[in-house]
Amino acid sequence: MTNNPTLIEMRHIVKVYPPSVLALDDVTVDFRRGEIHSIVGENGAGKSTLMKVLYGLTQANSGEIIYKGEPVHFREPGEAIAAGIGMVHQEIVLIPEYTVWENIVLGVEPVNWLGKIDRQRARQLVKQKIDEFQFNLDPDARVESISVAARQKVEILTLLYRNVEVLILDEPTAVLTPQEIPQLFAELNRLRDGGHTILFISHRLEEVLELSDRITVMRKGKKVDTVPASATTRQELARMMVGRDVIFTTRRKPQPPGEAVLRVENLSLREDHGRVRLNNLNFEVRAGEIVGVAGVEGNGQFELVNTLMGIQKPTSGRIFIRNVDITHFDILQRRQYISFVPQDRGKMGASLVAPLWEDAIMTHHRLNPRFSQWNGLLLNTRFAQQFTRDLIENFSVVAPSPRAPFRTLSGGNQQKVIVGRELLLQSDFVLLDQPTRGLDVGSMEYIHDQILRIRAEGRAVLMISADLEEIFLLSDRILVLYRGQLVGNLPVEQTNPQEVGSLMLEGQVQSS
Repeated sequence: MTNNPTLIEMRHIVKVYPPSVLALDDVTVDFRRGEIHSIVGENGAGKSTLMKVLYGLTQANSGEIIYKGEPVHFREPGEAIAAGIGMVHQEIVLIPEYTVWENIVLGVEPVNWLGKIDRQRARQLVKQKIDEFQFNLDPDARVESISVAARQKVEILTLLYRNVEVLILDEPTAVLTPQEIPQLFAELNRLRDGGHTILFISHRLEEVLELSDRITVMRKGKKVDTVPASATTRQELARMMVGRDVIFTTRRKPQPPGEAVLRVENLSLREDHGRVRLNNLNFEVRAGEIVGVAGVEGNGQFELVNTLMGIQKPTSGRIFIRNVDITHFDILQRRQYISFVPQDRGKMGASLVAPLWEDAIMTHHRLNPRFSQWNGLLLNTRFAQQFTRDLIENFSVVAPSPRAPFRTLSGGNQQKVIVGRELLLQSDFVLLDQPTRGLDVGSMEYIHDQILRIRAEGRAVLMISADLEEIFLLSDRILVLYRGQLVGNLPVEQTNPQEVGSLMLEGQVQSS
């Protein structure tokens, strides 16, 4: 790979988002034919923006792109795909009711002499691509019935079917189990060895080091350096990303748990058409304990969160917090007992269009009488502003002022506001749903420190996470959900990622 020719050069790229956010600051980087090149950096560092400029999703203010020795300017992604550059986004966009082959040929279907889709020919072409790239896929399977990993392969094949030479992958391992990641990496290595160029965006530095030929590090819109993967370490990459040392080992100190704070008894959830989402769950979370919930996406984690928060009503079972039966409480009543960090900060955690201070006081303004004046008729805006300023200082939020629009904050700082708001509620039970999804190593380290702090204070934490490393780093016990059933309740010291991964995939430990 070292001597491979340069395929793409991005020279002096500048991107400014109005009014004055400098997302890319004179970035120059090159990508070689037949290499896996990772781009890493903190949230807001500019890595995704750089790839969007290359793919035609975003237009640079200045700079140039040289592709195969010629200057190019893609006005939209269709032009990039036609030139041989494709992008697979973190959010999988497929039609669930269509088969694998129907999704892959959509928009470029072969037609017969009557101008109708030649279904047999289309399926045959897709099967040839599946065999050519050694992707283990059934072309006739409906997308709704296949795993998340298989859907990801369909997205990649959709671009390979269009003969792209460059694949941009945005956080492709975020939804995969430990067993599925090596298979993806093997497929990407085969593509690389066949002459494709893979541009890989990821927050998982161990994966970046394992997979990449070269790594470009970005910070605050600038390129810090491009280094061979073989010549760097996880610690050095993190230091380049955040400008300081980052601790990757667990800082969870041994402590005996207290009495049960959350108790779930025989909890089940059946949808109207009879599908079982949760099946007779029984578990508890004790004071001073972090319990992690692991499972492949779609196996009941989302429904568990919804039933605990009162968004969905269980078919049967009971939920207790400190021996108070909250099973039939509405959401506002539950908020007196539960601090909740949702997985989607933009849709459930905050209003993106509101000023920061309005998002910071959510729920507090209903539960704390100091937020009201004139017998509850008016909001005490002076106290609300001071509360927000204290939150900004205590949780290290980078924001120009409490009045700044929430959407102008980086993802990491938005998450700090939501985590800070919820922890300041002082509830005995804290429910965390994907608390660090999409965050960089620096922001993740900060959120982890806050979670460990409330554990030390004796609060009970239930944490749902798609990141097994995070679960093992923070949890005292691990619950594993498989098809809505609890198939594992394991002390973290008595298990390992392989055992948990087997339970996630099969509902049982696979024999070696």
